[in-house]
Amino acid sequence: MTRETYRKMTGYFLQDEKKVRRIILANRLLTGIVFVSYPLYLISLLLKRDTLLPQAVLVPAVSFVVVTLFRKIVNEPRPYEKYDLPPVIDKDAGGKSFPSRHVFSVFVIAVTVFVRNPVAGCILAMIGIMIAVIRVIGGVHTVWDVTAGVAVGILSGVIGYYMLPYRGF
Repeated sequence: MTRETYRKMTGYFLQDEKKVRRIILANRLLTGIVFVSYPLYLISLLLKRDTLLPQAVLVPAVSFVVVTLFRKIVNEPRPYEKYDLPPVIDKDAGGKSFPSRHVFSVFVIAVTVFVRNPVAGCILAMIGIMIAVIRVIGGVHTVWDVTAGVAVGILSGVIGYYMLPYRGF
């Protein structure tokens, strides 16, 4: 993405306060849906006494820590820092843009849910795609950041559930 592309993309939204509010609302709403869905899913596993529960907690948690440490080491600047232009989604954090942790989190959770409920997992993945688009047009991530978030989230889930299946304690 070039500075001009970023300026045009975010400028479309920044010129109208209603558009800015819609992007911010969509970002919060979709992120909130995932934030609420995941604990509810864990509770349902607990109530069913599903043996997947420890893995459903550990795979996203361990993956999240690894991604967080990786982001800290790489410390890729965010588009608004790189191009010195305002983002649509107000963000005061600097660096740590790659990969997008919002997008990564949605996709590792989507794979987690997919293991027992493929339809709900696919719905969460669609929400993840919407969040990825919002994070880019909101000016807080590049396409590369969100694409890496998708890939790492899916890969973490595939490794955690399908390549290292839970055998019970």
